[in-house]
Amino acid sequence: MKIFAYTYTDPLLETTPASTSWGEWQVDRVYQDLGQRSQLQLLFTDCKTNPPDYLIVRRLEELGDTVEEVSDRLSQLETMGITLVAVEQGYNSADQFPNPRAELLKLLHEIQRQQHSHRIRQAHARNRLNACPPPGKAPYGYKKSKNKYILDRTTSPVVKDFFEHFLLYGSLRGAVRYLAKKYGKKISVTTGRRWLTNPVYRGSTAYQNGEIISDTHTPVISKEEAAQVDRLLRRNSRLPSRTASAPRSLAGLVVCGECQSHMSIARVTIRNQDKEYLYLRPISCTKRPKCRAISYQEVLDSTIQAVCRDLPIAVAKMNSPQLDGIKNNLDNAIARQQEILNQLPTLIETGILDTETAKLRAYKLRTEISVLQANLATLPPVNLCSVAVAVSIPQFWLDLSEAERRFYFREFIRQIELIRQDQEWELRVIFIF
Repeated sequence: MKIFAYTYTDPLLETTPASTSWGEWQVDRVYQDLGQRSQLQLLFTDCKTNPPDYLIVRRLEELGDTVEEVSDRLSQLETMGITLVAVEQGYNSADQFPNPRAELLKLLHEIQRQQHSHRIRQAHARNRLNACPPPGKAPYGYKKSKNKYILDRTTSPVVKDFFEHFLLYGSLRGAVRYLAKKYGKKISVTTGRRWLTNPVYRGSTAYQNGEIISDTHTPVISKEEAAQVDRLLRRNSRLPSRTASAPRSLAGLVVCGECQSHMSIARVTIRNQDKEYLYLRPISCTKRPKCRAISYQEVLDSTIQAVCRDLPIAVAKMNSPQLDGIKNNLDNAIARQQEILNQLPTLIETGILDTETAKLRAYKLRTEISVLQANLATLPPVNLCSVAVAVSIPQFWLDLSEAERRFYFREFIRQIELIRQDQEWELRVIFIF
């Protein structure tokens, strides 16, 4: 008994399978097509001269691009007396029950529907190869041209101002309120978060399959600003709810070392007096008696002293050679991929690659470059040492507003642990790195 198998792969939509499982079938020869169906023509030529007993396919629609083509090839196989088996659809042309013709008609209707979907996906895939925007409305701040996003001069300044406010103060809710107050543009916090993470505002185009192509249009923010946005979002995600936009710089950072409770900031005023007193007190203390409140200003002064003393030491302890090595490896990998990308036009001119194959290769290279750039952006900034020197001066902190101080504290500090000793206390500052 002789058995042939045939597979067709559309390179726009799927990768070529390394191997195909044919189940219990012992296949003598496999014909594989990628994009074109030259091997299918060879298969039918071989079947005329030396026909097999069975032809195995994964799905019937692999035999043609239309229902008419599939039906014609089914008829040819039937005329040659070859039994067709579609392993993924449970179809066998030799079945005599209950009604093979009815089953075939049902499959042909399904093939028609699948091929319509296939053509739509192919069109979207070709758009991806040309780095065209995906279907749908352009994000706020952009318009769609023929093959890319372009800035909307009316609304893009609003988005730019939103990002600048977030970068300045590190507060998503604050940036949302700022937008509503200054421009009358009301968005939800969820929408604001989507803006901050949307690749389109970073000059990249993202597709539904999760792949991203960088540098496809004019960005709203630079790569350095985008990396800073990501660091701020990661930092804020570690803080208790709503403390990212709290007016006080220590909000959400201080933890009581005795009861392990986060500490909130309590404001106390005296009747008929303008002066106010701020205290840090545990939110959910389980001790009896409860841990006492501590002056906010004293903790703030001690925190500034600890940062000025310990931050340069913590930065110096970082494994700089290893970090530099990781960055160099990523930079070199990006450069290699970019060099290959630059060679593709020459390969097309010399006939080594056809245009369609070159587009596929370029798309793959650009998505790989985007992944490498994303990995590079997650690393600490290269100027961390110089920044640590600048912020180790006490006067630097004293000249800042509470909102500005909150931004810098959260850039470096993961947590401040307040360690109590009888009536005294001391701080232990835990840095992010």
